Amino acid sequence: MIDGPFFVLVVVGVLGTGLMAGVFCAFSTFVMRGLAGLPPAQGVAAMNAINVAAVRPAFMTVFNGSAVLSSMIAVVTFVVWPDEGKLELLLGSALYLFGSFGLTIVANVPRNDRLARLTPGAAEAAEYWPAYVREWTFWNHVRTGASAAAALVYVLALA
Repeated sequence: MIDGPFFVLVVVGVLGTGLMAGVFCAFSTFVMRGLAGLPPAQGVAAMNAINVAAVRPAFMTVFNGSAVLSSMIAVVTFVVWPDEGKLELLLGSALYLFGSFGLTIVANVPRNDRLARLTPGAAEAAEYWPAYVREWTFWNHVRTGASAAAALVYVLALA
């Protein structure tokens, strides 16, 4: 059984990955749908504003902190190698680090960067907007699932 400081580390990991799953789920289920329903110039401007607002301590602490926690959980699992839960701990760490954090870097951020370079009312922005919404939302669905699955398997490791 996992106990002591390692137990606390995993519980905090559950909270962080679960919070990220909730944030990503909100975007996938209603934020992006709402933005997609706006005229392209308004949608582009709103998403660019959201992307700027996201890079603030409240969000970045949970997002990056969950990556740090997942890394710590993986390292401690290799060092301690608990009798039970090791597979779940390593799987949870991999799910968050690759399926959420890593995917953000390789799929969502490049799309955000491209969108930020566009002038909201320009023809190029209007042309890119539908593809952006479709592709960004798809990868966000994956991040949602990966974060939720990470939280779930961390919980299973504690059971």
